[in-house]
Amino acid sequence: MFDKSARIFEEVYERIDEGKPLDVIYLDFAKAFDKVPHKRLAKKLQACGVRGQALTWIQSWLSGRRQKVGTGYKHSSWRTLLSGVPQGSVLGPMLFVLFINDIDDGILSKVPKFADDTKLCSAVGDDQEADIPREDLRSMFRWSQDWQNAV
Repeated sequence: MFDKSARIFEEVYERIDEGKPLDVIYLDFAKAFDKVPHKRLAKKLQACGVRGQALTWIQSWLSGRRQKVGTGYKHSSWRTLLSGVPQGSVLGPMLFVLFINDIDDGILSKVPKFADDTKLCSAVGDDQEADIPREDLRSMFRWSQDWQNAV
């Protein structure tokens, strides 16, 4: 993952040094770690080959989590979480990346991913090349809609 990102940025620096135009679009997933649905994550993990005890352990680790909100001396009641991966853990960012790993399927731009820090990089030397990141963003938006509505 790191090596791939490093190569992408070497290409970015080369284009800059050559004076060639480049679009780099920084993507921000709102409340990214909180919105990873557990059931859909399990499907993605299975598609990546995670099965058996490893999958059972991850599902067990995510299930039964609860939270409540407090302000001052007032607190909500406890609620069971059906989505989210713990942010302070080593496993949380990895699970998030596995969940979004296919976001760049069919994308022509380069998409380095590190946890929820995702970028879309594309050369834009002419109008035709400028259309590539636009269409890639549309594809990524469709991906997000599809996975938000998936069962």
